[in-house]
Amino acid sequence: MTQDVEMKEQQAPSNSLSSFSPSTLQHLKEIASLIETGAYAREVRRIVRAVRLTMALRRKLKASVLSAFLNFALPPGSEAHNKLSSYLPKEDEHDMEVDTATSSLQAPAKHPLPELEIYCYLLVLIFLIDQKKYNEAKACSSASIARLKNVNRRTVDVLAARLYFYYSLSYELTGDLAEIRGNLLALHRIATLRHDELGQETLLNLLLRNYLHYNLYDQAEKLRSKAPRFEAHSNQQFCRYLFYLGKIRTIQLEYTDAKEALLQAARKAPVAALGFRVQCNKWAIIVRLLLGEIPERTIFMQKGMEKALRPYFELTNAVRIGDLELFRSVAEKFSSTFSSDQTHNLIVRLRHNVIRTGLRNISISYSRISLADVAKKLRLDSANPIADAESIVAKAIRDGAIDAILDHANGWMLSKETGDIYSTNEPQAAFNSRIVFCLNMHNEAVRALRFPPNSHKEKESAEKRRERQQQEQELAKHIAEEDDDEF
Repeated sequence: MTQDVEMKEQQAPSNSLSSFSPSTLQHLKEIASLIETGAYAREVRRIVRAVRLTMALRRKLKASVLSAFLNFALPPGSEAHNKLSSYLPKEDEHDMEVDTATSSLQAPAKHPLPELEIYCYLLVLIFLIDQKKYNEAKACSSASIARLKNVNRRTVDVLAARLYFYYSLSYELTGDLAEIRGNLLALHRIATLRHDELGQETLLNLLLRNYLHYNLYDQAEKLRSKAPRFEAHSNQQFCRYLFYLGKIRTIQLEYTDAKEALLQAARKAPVAALGFRVQCNKWAIIVRLLLGEIPERTIFMQKGMEKALRPYFELTNAVRIGDLELFRSVAEKFSSTFSSDQTHNLIVRLRHNVIRTGLRNISISYSRISLADVAKKLRLDSANPIADAESIVAKAIRDGAIDAILDHANGWMLSKETGDIYSTNEPQAAFNSRIVFCLNMHNEAVRALRFPPNSHKEKESAEKRRERQQQEQELAKHIAEEDDDEF
């Protein structure tokens, strides 16, 4: 194949198509053949492989290559061909003639499979988004969704899920995400009726993203709680679902569930999805701080995340020390970053945790301290700091954050001696949580195992059946002889 390209370059060095396109175009034709094989054999895994190969080729896509592929895959003059060709930018007329000539020699006009037609929509849509032609991408995605509504084949589900994603992305990039919310709900209903579980996963995540984009957390939770749940088909979609679930739980003050969902999303995310893992870690750090935990330093030193997590590292340091003044300065210094990450409101909640951490450090350091000194060390800037310190200490004692006694008459806080933690149930709870985590990971790994289809239904040959029956007869005879010897 490399030799063919080199020969063409020698024959026609001025031809732009022959200089770079034959390899890319040939790959696209091989992917089309793979899709046809999967459609006729009804093997979804072949369609999945075709989509994966396409994602590896997306950087090499050119308008002339796509035009040649459309001539190869779709009958020229058909509705789909004319519509998709109109979205592509016009190339040089000579190149277009070469494309048409080469493709017409290799592929006679025929009625395309629905899978191949949907794949052409997906290919053009990816190209338009990569070229930042968002208005054309919106038109192309809307046309592809209209075509998808008339196709009900399980081999199309993988391609449809990708189209749903880029449909939402094209509208999000133009700031018109609210316009398609009704269409996404209708598509989710159609996918449910057709038992398209991958489509349901994708559309549920797109709807949750749509609601959360406009801070509609209550509506997102209502949809999430009433949507049908089943075993995850796509690891990427499951990671997104866990991330959105963690955000919803955080806003609803359910920090324990939020922490579990966010950490699981960060662990399951692919290594290449750096931006997604950064977002998961940002929210997980805030949730752990709200729970009163201090994240490990290694979380902030992960490869490729140091710069993005720097504001959260300084924030964690302020919370760990319990310095209210430092906390205020960090919040003001990185306010733009926190606002863009949509975590500013959560950081406002952290003020109480900073005060509580500082109070815990004071109770450990002093067996007896006056409330005036507590207010001074906490740097409370209210009109009556001693009264505020008294109420803060009382609430911390009631919540169990510190083990102390409040002497109202003398204005003192008396700390109790620290007991042996190993005499409590905390070590047992810590070990139990680790054991549960390991068991869940083992169960998920077992569920993720794949086996050849219908391997348990293989028919037994006549020779194997005779051998099995002979072994069973010998075993029965041997058992009978043993029974006779015993009696």
